[in-house]
Amino acid sequence: MKDVLLIALFAFLGAAAAGLLGAGVLRLLRHRSLVVSLSVVAGVAVTAMLAGTLTVAWAMFLSSHDLYVVTTVVAMAALVSLATAVLLGRWVAAHSRELTLATRSFGDGGTFAAPAGQPTAELAELARELAATSAKLDSSRERERALEASRRELVAWISHDLRTPLAGLRAMAEALEDGMAADSGRYLRQIRTEVERMNGMVGDLFELSRIQAGSLTLTPARISLYDLVGDALAGVDPLAREHGVRLIGDRIDEVPVEVDGKEMSRVLGNLLINAIRRTPPDGTVAVAAHRSDGGLVLSVTDGCGGIPEEDLPRVFDTGWRGSHARTPPAGAGLGLAIVRGIVEAHAGRAEVRNVQGGCCFSVTLPAA
Repeated sequence: MKDVLLIALFAFLGAAAAGLLGAGVLRLLRHRSLVVSLSVVAGVAVTAMLAGTLTVAWAMFLSSHDLYVVTTVVAMAALVSLATAVLLGRWVAAHSRELTLATRSFGDGGTFAAPAGQPTAELAELARELAATSAKLDSSRERERALEASRRELVAWISHDLRTPLAGLRAMAEALEDGMAADSGRYLRQIRTEVERMNGMVGDLFELSRIQAGSLTLTPARISLYDLVGDALAGVDPLAREHGVRLIGDRIDEVPVEVDGKEMSRVLGNLLINAIRRTPPDGTVAVAAHRSDGGLVLSVTDGCGGIPEEDLPRVFDTGWRGSHARTPPAGAGLGLAIVRGIVEAHAGRAEVRNVQGGCCFSVTLPAA
């Protein structure tokens, strides 16, 4: 037993010396290639075994021939181990370089394509994570492009819609100043109308900026859905009469909802005004409200003739004003963007779909 302990002690001392030496070498070469590191690891393993073997052999006073045989065997094992380590290191390093080049592609604005056949589970996992990151970046770039296009469109519409009333205001002001206005009262009423229109546009811009900046402050209160819809219908009834549009609101469930009454009134007002202006005379705008599995659903259905399918995903974008069947009216195209922002601030969602003869805007809110 004593001999075994001595042999173990001598072997440990020799291997420990080789291990400490290898650790120092690895620290010096830690920033070098993986091939170098693997070669050092293989060399440390074989050197530790050789050091332990030689230490025990010397302690056991083996003959020179036996010591030579043991050393030769260990040396051959060292050569094979080093060769295997170098081949493995070169293989892993080559795949690592391929992964690096693939990663550089999506960093430059491309799409990441993972090289086939990763040599290790770690590299394969890294490739999967890079592919997922590339997909997120593509989605982010697409949203950024859509947002930038929406902003450019908004700036163009705002510039046009502000320039037109300003030109009219200037002309009417000059006519009044020169005494050329035959009916000054009519001019003043028109000036007031244009000022109110511009004030509404500026108000919409301010509201949208608060929503997009995340500074919209809500004051939720428990109110009746029936009362909320009733007040909104009463507010737009004069406009509906002016356009010859019938309002129908007889499918309203009397259920409570916890929302900011002022902001939700603005949501319903925007949807109703938009629907009335899009619906031809003698048309109908119907409002419904009911409880569903997903929460409380408010819907406004108009008779606009429908929205082209390719435009449906853009309806709630900032600056979208419609085309083709939906002739753009006056305004900056902010109403529906404000609707979506306010609804999402209430943890709800706004959607639109085509129905027979028109389209249906629906707002889903969490149940109280």
